[in-house]
Amino acid sequence: MFSINSENGYSVTRCFLLCSLMPLITAKGNDVESPTKILDADKPPSESQLGLRDVVFVIQSQRNSFHVRQAEKLRKDLLLQTQALQESPPVILLLHTLSDNEGDWSILPLLPNLSSQFGTNSSWIMFLEEDTRVKLHKLHEVLKKFDRRKEWFLGKPLHDEESTIIHHYAFSENPAAFEYPDFSAGWALSIPLVNRLTNKIEEEPLKSDFTIDLKHEVALYIWEDGNGPRLTGVPELCTLPEHNPRAQYCATTVSSHSPLCGQPVKSDNIFVAVKTCKKFHSDRVPVVKKTWGKQASLLEYYSDYADPAIPTINLGVPNTERGHCGKTFAILRRFLSNHVPNTDWLLIVDDDTLISLPRLQALLSCYESSEPVCLGERYGMVFSREAVVQLLASGCKCYSNDAPDDMVLGMCLNALRVPVTHSPLFHQARPEDYAKDFLAHQTPVSFHKHWNINPIAVFNKWLKNDKHTEGLQKSTKDEL
Repeated sequence: MFSINSENGYSVTRCFLLCSLMPLITAKGNDVESPTKILDADKPPSESQLGLRDVVFVIQSQRNSFHVRQAEKLRKDLLLQTQALQESPPVILLLHTLSDNEGDWSILPLLPNLSSQFGTNSSWIMFLEEDTRVKLHKLHEVLKKFDRRKEWFLGKPLHDEESTIIHHYAFSENPAAFEYPDFSAGWALSIPLVNRLTNKIEEEPLKSDFTIDLKHEVALYIWEDGNGPRLTGVPELCTLPEHNPRAQYCATTVSSHSPLCGQPVKSDNIFVAVKTCKKFHSDRVPVVKKTWGKQASLLEYYSDYADPAIPTINLGVPNTERGHCGKTFAILRRFLSNHVPNTDWLLIVDDDTLISLPRLQALLSCYESSEPVCLGERYGMVFSREAVVQLLASGCKCYSNDAPDDMVLGMCLNALRVPVTHSPLFHQARPEDYAKDFLAHQTPVSFHKHWNINPIAVFNKWLKNDKHTEGLQKSTKDEL
């Protein structure tokens, strides 16, 4: 994850790191079973019919060229559907174009802008991810079931089965009691709720802080310790694959395409840097060697101690208990030196990160290495060579060796106007720390932490070769 926390209120975190009267539909997880009955939704006034023009769509787009193309495809599809329905076209906004402030990816800072533009002439703000697929006529029927004069927060509900660090151990006594939306299914706010939240934001400006799991933190802010609405689950908002037969009653689905845009990046075109330290040489490094390390063609271990048995390389930066900015920048400099082969991509991971390199190779086929690309989450960061060149040429550096590397990198990249690209396929914690329904529609690229798990078993279950990586040539590790 990349994070930025500055005095001017800029806050960015990139975890660096979407019927008619037939039997009513009820959904549990991804299973659609019977007709939808919104028990707690008042009927809207009959004299005021909701039109698609009353819905503002916000596609949660990103500035990277691949993501811009994905968002534009979704916008075009929505407009074509509107034309086929002979409806007046709705407003469709791309999130990354709404502000120059990178922190606005976190949604809440944009609410005052949305309220000022649409707070009197619209009924709903519908948020979609780039891979959300929408059946407009079904979504229209769903929204008409709710009284748009009231405050509504709609989505596909997720909940924690146990308290988790990524949610700051919230609701530790009963984690399942609090529900938050799966953004992939789409989620909606009624305009009365948007307007009230805007008043709250204007009276008490948002704090500049780290964001770890946006969907959970948005739900917490809206709930407001019980003073605001809870998420209302809508069964027609689904995360089934778009062509799944069970999705016939769904208003939204997710793209069933794997993240593969062409030939996977060759393994010998990715240089892998593993950050470790002497105290973890005997327990964490062997896990890397027994699991994903075998998939790497070019890999080096960087430590505070040179151990020829591994081998590890001492970059001259002492180990720190807090951030690892000094070590990360030393790795960036080494990547551009003559000490390592010239590759287009640099992957930096912690020694307790579990990752599928074949899946990463497939994912990187969607990105242009000639562009400055910074992708991933805090414990799995991927840089294109061009990004590293621009970053180091800017003169940006750590204010101390133990500064948080994600924060410093985020500040530097923001100054360069280089976007930090979030991918939900990289994870900051263990599989146990995420809702099962959330992981069910993903092909994960990475997880993080060995705490209270068998990391080799986790790798074998979640990240080992599967149908998503069939056909990719197996890599042979050649440690330098």
